[in-house]
Amino acid sequence: MRAWLCGLGLLLSGLPVQAAPPNLVLIISDDQGYGDLGCHGNPVLRTPHLDRLARQSVWLKNFYVSPVCSPTRASLLTGLYSYRTGVVDTYLGRALMRPQVRTLAEHLAQAGYRTGLFGKWHLGDNYPLRPEDRGFHETLWHFGGGLAQPSDPPWIDPRRAYFDPILQRNGQEVQGRGYCTDLFTRSAIQFILRHKDRPFFAYIAYNAPHAPFQVPPEWVKFYRQRDLSPQAFPKIGQPWWSGPKKLDTEAIAAAYGMIENLDANIGRLLQTLHEHGLAERTIVVFLTDNGPGGVRWNAGLRGRKGTVYEGGIRVPCYVCWPHRLKGGQVLEWPLAHIDLVPTLCELCGVPWREPCDGRSFAPWLLGSSEPWPDRTLFFQWHRGDTPEQFRAFAARGPRYKLVQAAGTGPGSSWKPRYELFDLSTDPYEETDLAEKMPEMVERLRREYAAWFTEVTRQGFAPPRLVLGSPQAPEVRLSRQDWRGPRAGWSADSLGHWAVHVARPGRYRFTLHAAVPIQQWELLCEQAQPPRQHGHGTGQTTLCLDSLRLQAGEARLEIRLNDPPVGPTHVIVEYLGP
Repeated sequence: MRAWLCGLGLLLSGLPVQAAPPNLVLIISDDQGYGDLGCHGNPVLRTPHLDRLARQSVWLKNFYVSPVCSPTRASLLTGLYSYRTGVVDTYLGRALMRPQVRTLAEHLAQAGYRTGLFGKWHLGDNYPLRPEDRGFHETLWHFGGGLAQPSDPPWIDPRRAYFDPILQRNGQEVQGRGYCTDLFTRSAIQFILRHKDRPFFAYIAYNAPHAPFQVPPEWVKFYRQRDLSPQAFPKIGQPWWSGPKKLDTEAIAAAYGMIENLDANIGRLLQTLHEHGLAERTIVVFLTDNGPGGVRWNAGLRGRKGTVYEGGIRVPCYVCWPHRLKGGQVLEWPLAHIDLVPTLCELCGVPWREPCDGRSFAPWLLGSSEPWPDRTLFFQWHRGDTPEQFRAFAARGPRYKLVQAAGTGPGSSWKPRYELFDLSTDPYEETDLAEKMPEMVERLRREYAAWFTEVTRQGFAPPRLVLGSPQAPEVRLSRQDWRGPRAGWSADSLGHWAVHVARPGRYRFTLHAAVPIQQWELLCEQAQPPRQHGHGTGQTTLCLDSLRLQAGEARLEIRLNDPPVGPTHVIVEYLGP
């Protein structure tokens, strides 16, 4: 298998030459499942604006993403399976997208679009991996995989992280005012209005309804008063709750409140497009990044976030463009995140000519009656630094889907079990056909093995975090991106960062810890000397001034106290030669 070039060009696709290219608004929500929409049959959740958008759109009925956040986002922005981009997981240095990989934002910016990101990035917090390094002219985003995570500044109260959050605006740290979803929408609308007279690309990546389920009380009140037990939802497909623990209806109510608030914000955004005469010439895409991040109704689909069953990877996706696309159409065949880049670029008149795993379905959006070419899509995710063949994967063909779901958690103890489903008659994955159809199992297994060999050729060495660059003379290292056998988010974790020192000279290291610092040790091949140590002050912050570093690659580890633990954050500042 090889990566192949996507995009057929305007003449081949049947797209007419336009006086001006369309605008593009790409909206993705976080941990919102297939059943988290009123138009998908949820009888409790109120999503009137998304329901209306769905009626006005082409519905991609069988649309797939990765089981978790970062891999989906990498594929969404590159048209590549995430393993090709270096992104294999969501934390511990495994969610860093290689700087050599070209993004949709870079492509559209080169074509004259003004580009902006608002919300969640989750593909690298530091230069050269930030969104402003990857083609976005204007940015407002949060570090790491979410607010209230270790990438947040150490002084943040995680119980209120979604309110007045610390964000990154165009390379500068700022404190927002208000609720995060409202903030991101407001900034996106301001961006659109500033650039309404030229083509723009707004990537609005909400961090809701990802946990922790924090939302203004007026949005959750309605759901606290509703029956959220399994009896209140349609009994279709897989049961979504079987106990024995008590169902956390408060978490469901808060998640639904977050989604209703999200829906209202999307309504504001769409109303802005209409009021300013932009709706007709703006492509709006809505999707979610994986299945629901919690136990709640999922329209009968099996599994949820983190699994390769349908409930983890099949999500809502709608494409609306009033000027060219007829609302109410349905594309039935399997499509995926890797297909959106070539498709959207073709619709915008700037076909994608980079290596690509996806296929443009632009002609079919516009009404082509040609048959969609058969192919197999692949999905895999498990914890760990390096992907393992046959571990927690699915191969989705035009009709049959092979699932080997074991092995998602950390560690190496897992036993493969293959299941085969005919999704044309069994969309809820209730009847395993593996014993009856061993030839199909083996065929899809071989296809997966060939795919895995191809997409893992480059290996998985993480991109190095650059210290002392002119583009980012101050860098914040956090537990989001450190690595090692003891790396984690707990208080007793210890890890290291893979770094590249861009300029030799003097550096200041400011250490933040979860416990008082009694003693410290710094290990770094480019430090002079490579091992340095000293005593702390008994405070949770310690400043190490004027440490000298040579230029080059290094493994940076900082140990605090005895037994040693790592800092929560390290601020590294270049001071000069």
